[in-house]
Amino acid sequence: MASKILTGYMLELMENILNNLNNEIYSLHSCALSGTILHKLDLYCFDYELKPEIFYSLERNKQFFSQLHDLSLGGNKSDFNIKSATKLLEILAKNTTNISVLQFEGFDSVSEPQLFDAFISIIKSQKQLRYFTIFGGNEFPTESHGIISALESQKQSLQEFGMDFCTCTEEFKVLKDCTNLKILRIRYCEDVKILEPSVNTLDIINYPVYPSNLVPILKNSGSLLQRLRLWLDDDLIDEESVLIETLASFCPNITYLYIAPIEFSAQLVELIGNLQQLQFLTLGCIYYMPQDELEILFTQFAKTLPPTLQYLDLMYSTFTPYIHVLLNNSHAALKYLLINRFENKETIKALIEFCKRKRTLKYVGVKSRYLNDDLGKEVEGYVSLVPHERIVVNC
Repeated sequence: MASKILTGYMLELMENILNNLNNEIYSLHSCALSGTILHKLDLYCFDYELKPEIFYSLERNKQFFSQLHDLSLGGNKSDFNIKSATKLLEILAKNTTNISVLQFEGFDSVSEPQLFDAFISIIKSQKQLRYFTIFGGNEFPTESHGIISALESQKQSLQEFGMDFCTCTEEFKVLKDCTNLKILRIRYCEDVKILEPSVNTLDIINYPVYPSNLVPILKNSGSLLQRLRLWLDDDLIDEESVLIETLASFCPNITYLYIAPIEFSAQLVELIGNLQQLQFLTLGCIYYMPQDELEILFTQFAKTLPPTLQYLDLMYSTFTPYIHVLLNNSHAALKYLLINRFENKETIKALIEFCKRKRTLKYVGVKSRYLNDDLGKEVEGYVSLVPHERIVVNC
């Protein structure tokens, strides 16, 4: 039978609770209610003190939080009521043990200790936490106050870990002991060289990316690593030779590779050619070589693309004038090709010939403003032209 039916009074009171949470102390959305049971909750704090009777009702109605699976907590020390927030977290820790997705956002490293203790209690009380994300905000907090260490209690179940705007401390070494961790996502974090887990998906957006800091993760992941994204906001990846040598030596089974921006080089071409299981490739390349040398190297790049490659994204590379060279020389069975635009008649001719020869290409993605270009209309009947954002494959 479904969970215990609330009395009319309790239902009215619970509705008032949710209204208060939504309108005055939290941005409460994406809640999925099944009868009287909450499944998903986004909780963001504001300066509002909850009345004792609200806490009393929440503590009495244990079923309300019993099947909560997805919880996001966030706030800012300067604008929320510590006492009420802590009390609410304590109630969650007592009545919620089935959370699989947990996100912690915006509490800086100098927040009240009791708030951290309550959050740690939530982590430790879960039976099978699979996804955990922590957002440090723009302050790069240097203390985790035991929050990351608490993941030791979830080392058998944790599968994905993400962090934004954090400073990695010794606490983060606990990730190495998470035996089922498969995905690690890092956004704008410092001291990532501390991290040493073994994963099959590594997704890094940073400024800058220093490959020498990633060597421990890449070596430990080794042949397990299948999906890798390294994306800088601005400058080229430093120490690119260190990155390429490490990938070539330790990570032969990559199926998804996204690197941007990086200098186009013979070393990079050789790496890509040796990734014999590669299916998805996104390159943001620039080059510093004469045109004749570039065409020779780009021809070699086209010829050495692995036969397993299905998806090639060169939208943000400076190869637009040379796409015909790629199409005329590649033997890869591409299904998706993303380019900036059709440069000229030579590109159109090469694309049509590639379609006839390989019979695998289904979609070509270009920038939207080039979709109605007269040159593009010539390929109709051979391949579908679409806005590039419609077919982008993310890590």
